[in-house]
Amino acid sequence: MIEKFIEDFAKLIVAEPRQIKIESIENGDLYEITIYAHKDDLGRLIGKDGKMIGAIKTFISGCKAKNGKNYKINVKAGNI
Repeated sequence: MIEKFIEDFAKLIVAEPRQIKIESIENGDLYEITIYAHKDDLGRLIGKDGKMIGAIKTFISGCKAKNGKNYKINVKAGNI
């Protein structure tokens, strides 16, 4: 559910939405979610002073309150 939201939201922000890929790794109570995007879109996903990725993390923290899981979100350039 979280991965689908992040993927859909990221596709709205970037210039190359077809190149967005999400990878999720579960390790106990921690979900590590990595957003792979075109290198030119990394700045759009992170935002000025990290405000865009910060907003995504803030939204996701509400899910933590509901299900008790911790989420870590990374943004990387994909090999696309």
